[in-house]
Amino acid sequence: MDQNLYRKCLVILSMMALIGTSMAAYAGTPWRTASATFYGDETGSATMGGACGYGNMWDSGYGVATTALSTALFNDGYACGQCFQIRCVSSPNCYYGSPATVVTATNICPPNYGQASNNGGWCNPPQVHFDLAKPAFMKIANWKAGIIPLSYRRVACKRTGGIRFKFEGNGYWLLVYVMNVGGAGDIKTMAVKGSRTGWINMSHNWGASYQAFSSLYGQSLSFRLTSYTTRQTIYAYNAAPASWSAGKTYQSKANFS
Repeated sequence: MDQNLYRKCLVILSMMALIGTSMAAYAGTPWRTASATFYGDETGSATMGGACGYGNMWDSGYGVATTALSTALFNDGYACGQCFQIRCVSSPNCYYGSPATVVTATNICPPNYGQASNNGGWCNPPQVHFDLAKPAFMKIANWKAGIIPLSYRRVACKRTGGIRFKFEGNGYWLLVYVMNVGGAGDIKTMAVKGSRTGWINMSHNWGASYQAFSSLYGQSLSFRLTSYTTRQTIYAYNAAPASWSAGKTYQSKANFS
């Protein structure tokens, strides 16, 4: 084979390998141990809102398959949107066969330093704890148990459609809540591009929200997102029209795998 052709083939194959690696589906983590309680009632109404900023969980696509995380897992909000497979273990209150279910992180379980970590202060650092929506708890154990030992692992988030962006702010400050994120479910960094601007880096506000201090009214908006876990970067081009406004949610065609 001609040496120049051979080298070109190697370059092409190397690029294909890199692309395949960067776009590989998130594989999750091994099983680990934790504990779990629940909050709210069977309707899940108490779980609406939350520190991640998703608002109404039904409108955001998460329903009541959700959990609040102790600070050891919440990671200053970078865990928002992550998906966990959980199952009750080593307790008479576990359902037969120790069935598993998947929940999405949507809230923080704050520390309670007035109580011991093994007696009410379940979310005190460095405890690894899940405070589940009651309907999620009831899928794996008898709710009368109150607290149960748990096995958990990170899994890929299976979402329908593209990433959603909920806009807040004003003419000089754009605050975006990022929802319906697939793959690892989380966001590390984000940038916005107006139809008349270059890429503008956004700062992490809190939970699943990112902000840019720029005037972007009257421009169609695109977003560049990088996953916290996988560092994979994707582009959501023209995710919002030039007529976008605060208080509305826009769905893109892009998502992580």
